[in-house]
Amino acid sequence: MKETAQKTHRVLLSFLGLTAMIGGGALIISPSGKLLGGLPLSILENSPFPDFLIPGIILFFVLGFLPLLIVMALVKRPFIPFAEHLNLFKDMYWAWTYSIYIAFALIIWIQVETYFIQGVGWLQMFYMLYTIPMLIVSLLPQTRNNYVKPFTFQPNKNNKQ
Repeated sequence: MKETAQKTHRVLLSFLGLTAMIGGGALIISPSGKLLGGLPLSILENSPFPDFLIPGIILFFVLGFLPLLIVMALVKRPFIPFAEHLNLFKDMYWAWTYSIYIAFALIIWIQVETYFIQGVGWLQMFYMLYTIPMLIVSLLPQTRNNYVKPFTFQPNKNNKQ
């Protein structure tokens, strides 16, 4: 069960990363939205963007490239001081924490997107619901326990035994 939870965790992040890179890449290549089935620029009239270039770049890197890097880090477990510095869960490996960050980044992305386009489509619903298994699998003890940092006990020098 432990390996299944960890693999599912990585698969969920990988799927998000790959689909966001495809969607974001298509928006970067074609900021008019034509490459993605002719997204009309009119849906951006309530947003600060004249076209899909900036949203495409954000989508590509934040929800595409970053989750794939996190998957690699979950497998290889490199120590990266800067990433560790931004880790809010100091008892956990930084990449596990970042997988939680990515789920919340996806929620924020979908909320901002639906605010700007003033509507909800099937894709927004899919990815909003997608965050539920992402968070559940991340928080399962079988996944979480695999990324708890090993601690070494440092005796208190003031404690006389």
